[in-house]
Amino acid sequence: MAPKSQQGKSLGGRKKPKTVRNKETLSVSEAEPMNMENMGHPEIYPLLLTTKTQEIFNCRVNEDFTDEQPYKLIKKEDFFADFHKRAAVSDFYPFKKIIQEYPEDELLLVYDKDFKYGFNFYLIGTEEGKENYLNPPAVSEEQEEQKELKEHAAEDILIYKPPVSKPWVSLGSEKEIAEESVKEPTKQITYMISRKRSAFGAPIQFSDQNASSVKDAYIECTAYPDKNFTIKQLEKDVGMQAVPQVKGTSTQTRCVEIALQQNEIMNTFIDDWKCLAEEEGTFGDKTDTHLKEFQSFTDLHSLMETMITCVSWHPDIYGLIAVSVAVRLSLEDRVYFSSKLLLQPSLILFWSFSDPIHPQLMLESPDDIFCFKFCPTNPNIIAGGCINGQIVIWDITAHVDRIENIKTGGNRSKKPILKPMFLLEPDSNKEAMYIRHCAVSSIENGHKKVITDIHWLPDTFEINRIGSVFENRSELCCQLVTCSADCTICFWDIRPQKTLTPQPAEKKKEETIEIPFDVPTTFLHLDLTWKPLYKIKLSKGETTLDHCPTKISLCEDHLYKAQDKLLAQNKVIKPEENPYQNLESGLANVLKPIDDFCTKFFVGTEEGEVIYTDWKLERDPETGRLMTKKPVNLCTVHDGAVHTVQRSPFYKDIILTIGGWNMAIWKEGVTTGPLLQSSCAPKRYTSGHWSLTRPSVFYIGREDGYIDIWDLLEKTHEPAQSQNICITMITSIKPWAFSTKQQFIAVADYYGTLHILEIPWTLRRPSANEASSVSHYFEREVKHLEYVEQRKKIREQHKKEMDLETEKIKLKTYQKSKEQLEAELQMDYESYLELEKTILLNLGLIKMTDRMSLIDVE
Repeated sequence: MAPKSQQGKSLGGRKKPKTVRNKETLSVSEAEPMNMENMGHPEIYPLLLTTKTQEIFNCRVNEDFTDEQPYKLIKKEDFFADFHKRAAVSDFYPFKKIIQEYPEDELLLVYDKDFKYGFNFYLIGTEEGKENYLNPPAVSEEQEEQKELKEHAAEDILIYKPPVSKPWVSLGSEKEIAEESVKEPTKQITYMISRKRSAFGAPIQFSDQNASSVKDAYIECTAYPDKNFTIKQLEKDVGMQAVPQVKGTSTQTRCVEIALQQNEIMNTFIDDWKCLAEEEGTFGDKTDTHLKEFQSFTDLHSLMETMITCVSWHPDIYGLIAVSVAVRLSLEDRVYFSSKLLLQPSLILFWSFSDPIHPQLMLESPDDIFCFKFCPTNPNIIAGGCINGQIVIWDITAHVDRIENIKTGGNRSKKPILKPMFLLEPDSNKEAMYIRHCAVSSIENGHKKVITDIHWLPDTFEINRIGSVFENRSELCCQLVTCSADCTICFWDIRPQKTLTPQPAEKKKEETIEIPFDVPTTFLHLDLTWKPLYKIKLSKGETTLDHCPTKISLCEDHLYKAQDKLLAQNKVIKPEENPYQNLESGLANVLKPIDDFCTKFFVGTEEGEVIYTDWKLERDPETGRLMTKKPVNLCTVHDGAVHTVQRSPFYKDIILTIGGWNMAIWKEGVTTGPLLQSSCAPKRYTSGHWSLTRPSVFYIGREDGYIDIWDLLEKTHEPAQSQNICITMITSIKPWAFSTKQQFIAVADYYGTLHILEIPWTLRRPSANEASSVSHYFEREVKHLEYVEQRKKIREQHKKEMDLETEKIKLKTYQKSKEQLEAELQMDYESYLELEKTILLNLGLIKMTDRMSLIDVE
């Protein structure tokens, strides 16, 4: 069985030189080519030539190479020209050293039709080997004589003639044989031996045992009287004696009788522990718990250093994944290299498992894309958010046949089979397919900074300009929600809006712009005039500042779980039946409002805050203006920007948030805090995602290239395991369920490499009661939070009572101290008066009458 192909292996199964990107230069470490020295031909070097290489060197099979002419001489100049043009992509690159050291100007390339040496071609690397092939040595005279002797000796050998059978003549021997044969007079007894169905296929063990001590271990053939051989007895001596009549009986208690009945009904020897074991008929190694790299993709044609900003699997086509790339530059460097960036296209690349070198499609955008999403009702419609605040929409309906024929051969109904890369040869006419955008939003009326998150509103509802919810009769996803670093959250509608003042026909003709032939007209009405339906800002209360949202999660996101998307492969959208071509105006008809709809959603901010708020606007009672409602709940649990806000695919009210150095799990409706909050990680967290098949598992990427795998059933205080994926920061994580036996997870890094890893059996196979166990865990955490909140209230009440008692004690102490102080002051004042009188009398300054009056005054 051939190993799985990874990056570093070419389409022919041979090793590809390892390339190391350092800015705009490539350094190649050559691998040692393989020759046929073990077969006695060290001068032969087998290789596999793709269709593209055969066309370049004019060595096409059945055209340039035939049975009469299976070889061709190729000049060394042609090899060096191919090295200069295609570098490491050339199929002859591993043999560069051999070609350079070859003494002559022409090398011999031979077509190996029967794959004698393992591949379709082989190169002769020595001049002696080339001469032996072109001019084989002549046969000597001795060899010719030996050949003639063998031919003459073959004529002298007698030819064997088989004997001819003659008819048999009976002489009476069959009668003698019939007389001597033994015939059984009695009819044979037939026994049928069977075993229980549960024991089918079980191993059989033989052992010795005592036949007398085991029930039904042997059959005893007892003697019985035969009337044919009995002899009548004429006289017989018989003795008689009278004895009392004896009767045998037994008794049993009720409890023992019930136990005996249960023993008869149930098998008491069954092993209950074995019955609790899980199903064993599964695929994969159960002892393996690590992610295995399946394939990797890198854009080798990019002129600048890029990073992957967003990853999304195609909902319908197997093995097709889209990534958005952006230039790795700071704001100052972007300003400095602005003229150079204008020449570098901003792209979304579509990669396929069948071709890890050439992207299948490349979507162009005005600026670098930092987030994008496929439309849930039509995957051919893609919306993305740029770094300059614009929203871009693409329609790839005209190119859907190109990407479908990659894997399925043009038949969507047939389920494709993933094969290793070296077994799939790409098309020879592989050219870069650039697709221009259909529409882009207005710069003046949209976001002012980078768009950090984008979501399609489900097809079950739509909203108006104040956030009220109505039913969606078209059953198409026609509205979007975006958040940006400019502190705004915008809602968009892709349908044409009714204008109150119709424009004259002459003005419309003047504004008409010639549309390129390769751009679809699906969203032509939105190009450069697209405005948001309405905006909301999350105010910070008393101050004039606003919260800066980075990620959002709507309450209806759980309707589009990744498992349900696998069912969409049977839904075929033909180009001529695109329902988005004839969209009606948004809210043109009177729609039925949905009153009991939850308009609240979660928001993660740049400061590490998690906000639970309402998108519906309300009127200010004083000014009458529409304004955003105050947040229902706000908690600061992360010490950095929030990178992930995602609802669980199994529980619609459980939300995972990742930011800074920790992660948290929330339950919608619980405002006291998160159900689970991790401690600080060794490195900062950068992205994360729930598992698609296990409710207790989620993946978190770190800035040092590691992935932390959390399993809430195993550990809740730390990750169950950590695995290194790359040497730089992980920017995005996206799992994908190919089948119940094979699942993948896409991991993008800061250096622009996309790693496709295969999820092991232990991380994709849920246990029998995993969903209920995790649900009970969340319920226990909710009760724990309620208990903690009650204890806080009790402690606060107790503290108030203690403070009240303390105040009373302080008041009593103060009053007592005041009375004592007043008494002491009174005593001091009386002593002062007596002292003053004594001094005055001694000085003789007052008379006796004055003394009396002074006493009266006192």
